[in-house]
This record gives sequence, structure tokens and C-alpha cells, in this order.
Amino acid sequence: MKKSLGRRLFLGCNLVFLTLISCLCLMPIIHILAVSFSSGTAASAGKVLLWPVEFTPAAYQNVFGKPEYLRAFWITIQRVILGTAISMFLTILTAYPLSKDTTQFGMRTLYAWIFVFTILFNGGLIPWYMTIKAVGLIDSIWALVLPGAVQVFNIILLLNFYRNLPKELEESSKIDGAGHFTTLWRIYAPLSLPALATTGLFTIVGHWNSWFDGMILMNHPERYPLQTFLQSIIIKMDLRFLKSQDIELMQKLSDRTSKAAQIFVAAFPILVIYPILQRFFIKGIVMGSVKE
Repeated sequence: MKKSLGRRLFLGCNLVFLTLISCLCLMPIIHILAVSFSSGTAASAGKVLLWPVEFTPAAYQNVFGKPEYLRAFWITIQRVILGTAISMFLTILTAYPLSKDTTQFGMRTLYAWIFVFTILFNGGLIPWYMTIKAVGLIDSIWALVLPGAVQVFNIILLLNFYRNLPKELEESSKIDGAGHFTTLWRIYAPLSLPALATTGLFTIVGHWNSWFDGMILMNHPERYPLQTFLQSIIIKMDLRFLKSQDIELMQKLSDRTSKAAQIFVAAFPILVIYPILQRFFIKGIVMGSVKE
């Protein structure tokens, strides 16, 4: 079918507009990368825009030579792995019964309203902190993982996905003698891979970018996750983390170069993971948002 002139103009304008928006989104990342590979003099003088000036990898050598940075990086890796695994497990277990109608699960509506209530209202920061302290989680990795393990938005997304699966699948598994756990883990979970990838991506990004809870719940700076460590170094300029040789090296590199390298290294894993999960992302969030 031949496209009309108006249609072709519309598609062309769309292409140009989206290309410009994409370039605007990429420019900060490219700028940070260029600054991180530039010399300290050029970065301090503001000569770097989108291409390194006086190319040098010294900033990255400095970053990866810091045991404090690598320790914070490792804590964040542990947090992402533990937090994502626990959160996904609880999300699947919660979404499955809530996806049933009231004839199968009579208290479904009550539980659903309780979960929705927590989206609108919460106890506040102080009760949240006191609860975590009372159960003895302060200053441990579990304080970063367990309090936010149940994400109601992810549960709603997944239960809507489950409700759109053919009911005949569950009926067939029951006829073959399967119980709810077998049906959930052998039928529902494999079929919900797009929705699980979507909620998993939300959880990974949430854990990776979180810095505030690390600052509140960790009493010792050596237990800070990466984003809290970066926040302390870059925004608060907490020099407790820096040794005398680090300060001399930072003077040679310039403050901007060192910060750019640390920011880019911290963002790199998400930049790698997102394109891998992106193909599941659109399908999962669209199918999970459709209600019967």
C-alpha cells in the first residue's frame, strides 16, 4: 500500500523529532564519558564537551585502584543479587493467589485493598527506621534488602499478567493432578517471563540507584553501598574516605575527571543490562497492564 505524502511527512518529522530527543538523552552520558577520559587540566578549564581532550585513562586507574570504591561496588552487587532474588520470589508468591477470583480465594479483595492501602499511606521515616532497628537489621546487608522486598506495583503488574493467561492451562494441570505450587512454578512462572523480566528490571534499577537507605541504615562508612559512597564523596565531599595519596592524585586528575569516572563506572552495569532486558520490557508491561 502506497503511503500518502502527508503520511510520509508525518513519519519523517517523527523520525527527526525522536532522533533529536534521543541525542539529548545521550548527551549527558557521552559528556561524562568524555570528561572521564580527558586530562585534569582540560576538564577543569571546561574544554571538554562530547570528545576527550588530551586522552588519558588515569581517572579509571585511580577508581579501580581504590579498595573503598571496590568494596562499595561489591556491596551493591550483593544487594542487587539478594534483593532481586528475594523480591521476585515474594512477588510471584503474592501475585499468584491475588490473581484468582473470589470463588477460589475468598479473602482476595481484602488482601488486595491492604496492599493498595500501602501505596497511598505509610508509617513515615521514623517508624520505618525504628522497626528495622528493633528487628536487629541495622548495619547489615539485610537492612538494604528486606524492607523493600515486597513492591506492590510489581505485584499488581504480575497479577494482571496472570489473570490474562488462559484458564484452561490451570484446569488442565489440575486434571493431571498438579497442585497450586506445581501449577505456579511449572506453568505460570515460565509463561510469565516477559512480566518477570520487566519487574526484575525495575527491582535491579531500584536497588542499584538507591543511596538514601544506605546513609540512614549503615552506621559504618565501610558498609556503604556504591551510590551512598558516591554521594558521600561527590556531593558531601566527605574526605574520611580519601587518603593523602588519593588527594594528591585527585589534584593531578582534577575533581571533575575523577567524579566523571566514578559516575560512569557506577552507571555502566545498568547501561549493559537494560538493552538485554528491553525486548521483554515493552511486552511485559503492556500485557501486565491490561485488565479483563
